[in-house]
Amino acid sequence: MPNKAFWRDAWLPALLFLVGAIELATLQPTRWGVGIALEGLASVLLVFRRRHPFLLPTLATLALLTSPWIGPSLQDPSTPIAYWALSIFTLGRHLADLRGLVGLALILAMAAVQVYTEPGRDATWTEMVFITVLAAPPYILGRLVRKLAEQGEQLREQQELVRSRAVRAERDRIARELHDVIAHSVSAMVVQAAAARDLVRADPAQTERMLDQVAGTGRRALAETANLLHVIRADEDELGLTPLPGLANLETLVDGFRASGLDVDLQVHGGLDDLPGGVDISAYRIVQEALTNAQRYGDSAAMLHVVRGNGALKIQVANRLGHRSVEGGGLGLVGIAERVSLLGGTMKRDERDGRFTVDIYLPVESP
Repeated sequence: MPNKAFWRDAWLPALLFLVGAIELATLQPTRWGVGIALEGLASVLLVFRRRHPFLLPTLATLALLTSPWIGPSLQDPSTPIAYWALSIFTLGRHLADLRGLVGLALILAMAAVQVYTEPGRDATWTEMVFITVLAAPPYILGRLVRKLAEQGEQLREQQELVRSRAVRAERDRIARELHDVIAHSVSAMVVQAAAARDLVRADPAQTERMLDQVAGTGRRALAETANLLHVIRADEDELGLTPLPGLANLETLVDGFRASGLDVDLQVHGGLDDLPGGVDISAYRIVQEALTNAQRYGDSAAMLHVVRGNGALKIQVANRLGHRSVEGGGLGLVGIAERVSLLGGTMKRDERDGRFTVDIYLPVESP
């Protein structure tokens, strides 16, 4: 059964054939039945014009131009002009190279032969000028439609590229947020659970307190994850019931690490209350991930310096490397580097003499 593409290409030639047949049957010129047959042949050829856009439209027009020798004259019926226009339009619309001009030249040459050799016709050069002028608009229109179609396709490709990049960026952002929230909490819970296991027989009371801390850390992780998912799903960029954390919560963050066994030496210089939102949230996540790394691979102590001044926010986290290690995904420092890059800052990491240091520089506009 013919598909939709076939009917899309067939309806116009079929309509032309119907109109042409009615016209010839009404006028009834000499050998008008042959004229109907020639128009039927041209219609069949034009149905498949997209498959062979050079050959078939050219043949369809040439078939009609033979009518004065084997069929009726072309001076009376007007439907052949519509066949002429559709064929020449196809040469401009569906051929990217100059073959369309070659086909147009063949049609004009055949038209010239027909005009000057048709029996009983006294042709002048002005008729060829008229025919040439008549052929130009369909071809130019075909080229314009082709150009617009190509531009539309390029626009759709660009839109798809932008969409895919936006989806990728959003996935990366979600991955960073989830990693920052979950990795910090899970690492703290693993360290606390390991410490509780060592104390379960020696100090049951301390073990109970540490297990309470593990439970509290897990509840905070669930709350932060739920808040993050609420932000991601929000339709109007709402922040949810609980605002995202920033450096105003730095003391609370450090206290949480201290409670989980990491001795943090915190020093803050300069005001942190008027930071831009993106810098504020990202800086909090950077500090959180850096301290998580220190807790995983350090010796239970870390130094955190946060300095605001001279149009920049500087963060330094340092710790001595310990023998204890907790398996991680290796994405912590990658996430920090991505955040720093998005904010136009720089990140330096250094490991020497058993000490690991991360230095972050984030440009901050003056309020």
